Amino acid sequence: MPQELWSQFDAAPLALTLRVAVVATGLALLLGIALGWVFARTRLPGRNVLEAVCMLPLVLPPTVLGYGILVLMGRRSALGGWLREHFDYSVIFNWHGAVMASTLVALPLVLKGASSAFAQVDRDLEAAARTLGQSRWSSFIRVTLPLAWPGILAGTLLAFARAMGEFGASLMVAGSIPGQTQTASMAIYDAVQAGRDDLALLLSLVVSAVSVAVLVLSNRYLQRNPS
Repeated sequence: MPQELWSQFDAAPLALTLRVAVVATGLALLLGIALGWVFARTRLPGRNVLEAVCMLPLVLPPTVLGYGILVLMGRRSALGGWLREHFDYSVIFNWHGAVMASTLVALPLVLKGASSAFAQVDRDLEAAARTLGQSRWSSFIRVTLPLAWPGILAGTLLAFARAMGEFGASLMVAGSIPGQTQTASMAIYDAVQAGRDDLALLLSLVVSAVSVAVLVLSNRYLQRNPS
């Protein structure tokens, strides 16, 4: 790669991509654990419908997700207008919007892994913890979660890689403002549109290298800790 191209390389989109992916994966992890336990351990009315809704981001076009966020959180919406009026805050054209979009696309991967992992935990071990005086919450933290953690973590690593590659919904919600909301995928798109194929190639190689590293880590973890 020519030296002058490296000198023009801006690390800001990659840094923002990592920040968005980390925050989105953390949110997806919290939601995925909670919903995964509900789907694996309860028989709530409409549970199958709720689970299908949570898995929709896997199959819906990203533009549909982006439009849904705009309808819910846009300045003309009830919630978006209220946040704007009382807190002068909006997720539109804000990197927080990219976090919201990335969380939605990452959630199904964490949720599926967590639900399967919780379903495989031996309930006799939880019952034994309860007979030893552990509360329901304590037995979950000390017994259920550690046993289910390999499956949860594997899904979380995949969710992180997916969050890094989010483009369509984030572009609709956050836009592509250099230095503010422009992630690596948006920077690649802008570079191609500007005819800078060399810069687009460099960014693509960097993002691909990071994604491959995450996937390799996920595969190695699964091999060492089969769930």
